[in-house]
Amino acid sequence: MAKLNAPGSARNDPAEDAMATVLRAEREARDAIERSKVEASRLAEAARSSARAVAERTERRIRAVVNAFERELAQRLGDIDAEAALIAAPHAPRADELSALDQAVRTLARELTRARP
Repeated sequence: MAKLNAPGSARNDPAEDAMATVLRAEREARDAIERSKVEASRLAEAARSSARAVAERTERRIRAVVNAFERELAQRLGDIDAEAALIAAPHAPRADELSALDQAVRTLARELTRARP
């Protein structure tokens, strides 16, 4: 088998030159494919890392919103409980309230019976 022409060789066989060109092109193509695989892996890992960062930020934001909602809910429920306790507590009317109520009842009774004051 003939030896491929080395640089500076005196022989110039077109078939060997073509074969050397094809082999060099194949080697360059394999190298380019390998570089592309490495770059694709790098890009995929960068995308995964970015997606993880977005997911973590989203999770933190969701937790913050949920926590704020729970705090507001607890505050409102506390307010409702306090108001319910006030409503449930017995109310002893003061003398002025009893007097006003008595006057309102008398006025209503007169209006209903059409009696003159």
